[in-house]
Amino acid sequence: MVKLAAKCILAGDPAVGKTALAQIFRSDGAHFQKSYTLTTGMDLVVKTVPVPDTGDSELFIFDSAGKELFSEMLDKLWESPNVLCLVYDVTNEESFNNCSKWLEKARSQAPGISLPGVLVGNKTDLAGRRAVDSAEARAWALGQGLECFETSVKEMENFEAPFHCLAKQFHQLYREKVEVFRALA
Repeated sequence: MVKLAAKCILAGDPAVGKTALAQIFRSDGAHFQKSYTLTTGMDLVVKTVPVPDTGDSELFIFDSAGKELFSEMLDKLWESPNVLCLVYDVTNEESFNNCSKWLEKARSQAPGISLPGVLVGNKTDLAGRRAVDSAEARAWALGQGLECFETSVKEMENFEAPFHCLAKQFHQLYREKVEVFRALA
């Protein structure tokens, strides 16, 4: 069994819950902070994710600022990502629409390679204020080659699934590359 390390970019508009998602995942659901300060630049969260029957993947989660002000700095920090986690707020249609921009920016950092990823709709606990239809988000994600998840970090619902999916996707890429090398030998 092999242990892999993957660079995961966590991207999306400000205040969609990126930091909350990363922190609750790191703490295994033990800690939900009620207030966060705006991420300036990037924070790094590291967590080992077991991938059944294959070993572990260590995710280096680059929690990125969502403000345009920090956009140029992100170019260097985002170089050569392995997987992508796009986050939007289900009560904020603009945050969903901006996922196209975030996806394009992330893919520009990995030219010529497939960048596996997930789309995560956060804040499902605010159902009465929902502005983004689940089916619309799922259709967009699938059209972009992304898996789609919804979560409520506040209610600690489904916060692990996107990261487990990313670890599996990364492991699959690793296996494909191993097969290519075996074919060459």
